[in-house]
Amino acid sequence: MDIRNVAIVAHVDHGKTTLVDGMLKQTHTFRDNQAEMTQTTILDSNALEREKGITILAKNTAVMYHQTKINIIDTPGHADFSGEVERVINMADGALLVIDAAEGPLPQTQFVLQKALEHNLKIIVVINKIDRKDARPAEVLHETEELFLHMAHHAGHLDFPVLYAIGREEKAWDEYPADMTQKTDLKALFEAILTYIPAPEVVADKPFKMLVSTLDFDSHKGSFAIGKIAQGTVRPGQKVVQMREDKKLGAFTVAEVFTSVGLKRVPTELGETGDIVAITGISDVGIGQTLTDPSDPTGFPDIVLEEPTLKILVAPNTSPMAGREGKFSTARQLQERLIKEKKTNIGIRITENPEGTGFIVAGRGELHLAILFENLRREGYEFQVGKPEVILKEVNGVSAEPFEEITIEIGSEYVGVISEELGRRRAIMLDTHTNQRGITKMVYKVSSRNLLGFRGDILTKTRGNGIFATQIIGYFPLTPHISKLRNGVLVAIESGKSSGYALTTVQERGRAFVGPGVPVYEGMIIGINNRQDDIDINVCKTKKLTNIHSANADIAIQLDPPVVFSLEQCLDFIEEDELLEVTPKSLRLRKKYLSKIDRVRHGRTSK
Repeated sequence: MDIRNVAIVAHVDHGKTTLVDGMLKQTHTFRDNQAEMTQTTILDSNALEREKGITILAKNTAVMYHQTKINIIDTPGHADFSGEVERVINMADGALLVIDAAEGPLPQTQFVLQKALEHNLKIIVVINKIDRKDARPAEVLHETEELFLHMAHHAGHLDFPVLYAIGREEKAWDEYPADMTQKTDLKALFEAILTYIPAPEVVADKPFKMLVSTLDFDSHKGSFAIGKIAQGTVRPGQKVVQMREDKKLGAFTVAEVFTSVGLKRVPTELGETGDIVAITGISDVGIGQTLTDPSDPTGFPDIVLEEPTLKILVAPNTSPMAGREGKFSTARQLQERLIKEKKTNIGIRITENPEGTGFIVAGRGELHLAILFENLRREGYEFQVGKPEVILKEVNGVSAEPFEEITIEIGSEYVGVISEELGRRRAIMLDTHTNQRGITKMVYKVSSRNLLGFRGDILTKTRGNGIFATQIIGYFPLTPHISKLRNGVLVAIESGKSSGYALTTVQERGRAFVGPGVPVYEGMIIGINNRQDDIDINVCKTKKLTNIHSANADIAIQLDPPVVFSLEQCLDFIEEDELLEVTPKSLRLRKKYLSKIDRVRHGRTSK
């Protein structure tokens, strides 16, 4: 069979998943009356992916174009999910690099391109969204060429075809079109894949060997080990050896072999060299392991990942409301779920907390960890987490911390706000320029520690305008750590239900996080103060009843709506003496020590 294995890589929101939609639809992967024909972002089937509008999990699908099977590997575009990119890119022989015609190459574009070139993949550049009013395809192509010049390993990497596309209209051209309204389809894209992406090397006469690049689970069939067959063929009933590099882990019999057709897996009697297949019958399989014929018991080198940069304490919920809202709340249940996560989410590191109960979970960034916690709460788990901490390490005998390069594109009216905020965070400006559209692009270098919480702050201060992206650029000697940037908090001093009467007092002091009639407990954070210090406040007190009729008694209490944070914003918000209580129904901010006496005893008190 003629096969092409293509990864689609891009910065977040540059349109690659929408492009895959068009490829699936135009190859008649679905019947005309199937629901998928009217859907968008078909591959982003995870509920969180649809809500956030980003790809989180790498996935593979397949289409038939004429007589060629094209395996398509959709990868995440956010830097926090780089582990997903690193583990699946070895299945591809080429890549479509999708770039927004207005935004141009951004930090994550550089990361995914770097990984593709490291694996020596043949690249096809797709300049997408050329119908945008602010599109600047010629400039974007020039910026892309400069990026290739900077990152290429040899001269062959500089020879790449360029296509122009409107992904949501399912159109592509091999030259910039004079008329974008003309009727066309994605034929130019499919033809470019057949012309420029090499077919996988066929090594059919050697014994079977496959690197496991991803896993999936099914309640009936068990674990699916998914990867590209590097050599030989595989059939149901065949004996295989499971290897971790050159260490033998066990011997198994293949139960079934599946290949992709559209979004479905279909059983096959023969998995061929170069094809991406899913194998069942190997229960305790892990990403990075090798499945091989017993006659050749050698494994591939392990998948090397970028190290995590952020860690966070995750522990069973200890608040007075523990066990009320979740199905799974014990340390054992939490541990079992985290161990299961570690098998498929190879960018995560999980260790037991050396200083007490719970676990230290390390990942690539705040979003990476927030997505994990959001998935856990949706599955019925309740737990508490601490403030995210940057992972430090020794470099040449000197304590070092990770630094990030942050690229911001913002309207000129917000430049002062951005400059002030990053100045407070001790960021160093590397570059800035304003284009003809009045959009200013700013590039800074800043330590990850000082960047914590920036996402929430800047979205508030710019009212959600502008885009920014970051990438880790290495470890550098420790810099001075900035003091707390946010104001103090309002802390409940009584347990009970919040009252509208008490919340009027809260409004005078700051902004409330709870509305009336909400259960609260002593030590729970119920608002943010207008000043720098913490204040204890009784949010449960009610108005004393008297038999004296007041002229204003019947006037309704006017309360501002409470501030509601997402899980990511909560992680940004909390300080070292605070925790976030996560349950399927609620997110509650609280102090580590709930009673005022304990907070005084441990040196952290409110007024």
